[in-house]
Amino acid sequence: MTGEDAAPLFVCHGCGATVDPARAFPFACPNAGAPGDDVDHVLVAPTNALSRRDGDEDNPFLRYRQWLTPYRLARAVGLSNAAWAELVGELDLRLQQIDGRGFRVTPMARQPTLAAALGLAGDLWIKDETGNVSGSHKGRHLMGVALYLRVLERSGLALGKDLRARRLTIASCGNAALAAAAIARAADWPLDVFIPVDAEPSVVRRLGELGAAVVVCERRGGEAGDPCVRAARVAVAAGAIPFSVQGPDDGIAVEGARTLGFEMAETLAAEGAEVEALFVQVGGGAFASALAQGFAIAAAAGLARRAPRLIAVQTAGCAPLARAWRRLDGVDLNEAARCRSRFMWPWESAPASLAHGILDDETYDWWEVVKAMRETGGEAVVADEAAIARALSLARAHTAIPVSATGAAGLAGALIAPRAGKSAAAVFSGVERGESA
Repeated sequence: MTGEDAAPLFVCHGCGATVDPARAFPFACPNAGAPGDDVDHVLVAPTNALSRRDGDEDNPFLRYRQWLTPYRLARAVGLSNAAWAELVGELDLRLQQIDGRGFRVTPMARQPTLAAALGLAGDLWIKDETGNVSGSHKGRHLMGVALYLRVLERSGLALGKDLRARRLTIASCGNAALAAAAIARAADWPLDVFIPVDAEPSVVRRLGELGAAVVVCERRGGEAGDPCVRAARVAVAAGAIPFSVQGPDDGIAVEGARTLGFEMAETLAAEGAEVEALFVQVGGGAFASALAQGFAIAAAAGLARRAPRLIAVQTAGCAPLARAWRRLDGVDLNEAARCRSRFMWPWESAPASLAHGILDDETYDWWEVVKAMRETGGEAVVADEAAIARALSLARAHTAIPVSATGAAGLAGALIAPRAGKSAAAVFSGVERGESA
C-alpha cells in the first residue's frame, strides 16, 4: 500500500485532536461539548494534494477519488479500485432510479451578458449545480458521508459493526434535507429530518415520498440558536449518525463538496483561464469552506495557479459571519479558535430573507471560511434584500439556469463589491422549485 493510499488523519482546528477514520468516526471532535469549553471544534480532512488526479470519469467521486478520505480508507484496508467503483456505482444507480440523476461533473461557463449587466469589467464564470442530485450542491457533502459509511460496512472494520441499527439524522429547511433523503433512500438507510415550521410544503411532501421521518421544530422564546440543529444534536447524542452538512457535527461532510472546487479549477485550467474573485453565498459556511479547500488542493496539485479571493456573501437578515469578520480584525486566528463565543454566536433576531436557504442562525464553519478569506485576500460582504432580488432577476434574465434566490445569492456580492477582481466566478447552487404550496 502506498503512502497515497494510507487513511489520512482528521485534525481538529480548535484543539489539535486527531481522529483516525478507521478507528473512530470523523464526525464531531471527541473533545467537543465539555462543560465551559469555548473552543471551536471542527475536524478537518487534510488539504494537501497528494498528486494530480488519475481518473477521467464523469462521476466526481470516481474522477477525484485519490483526494477523498473514503477512497483512501478503502485502499488502506485492502479494498481495490474496482471495489470502490462498485460502491460508487451502486449508490449512483440507485440515485438515478430515485431522483432521476446521479452525480456527474456539472456545467461551468462564461456568462458575458450577465457580467455586463452586473457591471463587471472582466469574465464572469457560473457553475451550475441546479441539475445535480436533488437540485443542489448539498448532495456532494452527503455522498461523501454515505461512501464513508459504506466503506466501513464493506471493510469488516470494527467501527462498521451494527451501523445499520443507527438512524441517520439531519437538521435542514430544504435542499440539504432533500439531498439527505435521496441519498439515504439510495443507501437504504432510515433518516430523521428536523425541519422548521415554515419549511415549504412541497419539500415536506417530497421528504415523505422518499421515506424520511420528518420532525417539525418550533422556535421558543428565550432559546437561542436553531431549534432544528438543537434537536438533531440530541438525536446524535442518543446514538443517531449525523448526516449533516455542517463541519462541527460531521467533519467528513465538507470533504465531499470539495469536488465542486476541483471541477471549477479543472474547467478553468482547460480553458486557460483563471478567476480573481469567487463570490459564495454563506449560511452555515460548509459550502464556502469546501470550495476554498477544493481550490487550495487543486492549486497545490497544479490544476490552478492559485486559489481565487474568497468573497463571502451574507444577507442583511442574518449575517453572523460578517459580524465575526469585523470583530476579527487584527486578531490571531488560532487565538480566535480558542474563544469561539467572542466571535460567533446565534443571530439575535429571527432570520428573514428572500434567500431563505442561507439563514442559518450561526455560521457553523466560520473559522475555516475566515481562514480562507485571510489566505486569499478575500472579505465578507452583506447584501440587502434589494441586492438579493436584483441578483436573482439578473440571473434569470441573462441565463437559462433555473436558479433560486438562495442559489443566486452569491451573485449579489458582485453588485456590492464589483471591483473585487477583474474576473470572477459564482455558483448557482440550487434550483428554483417553483411550488410553495
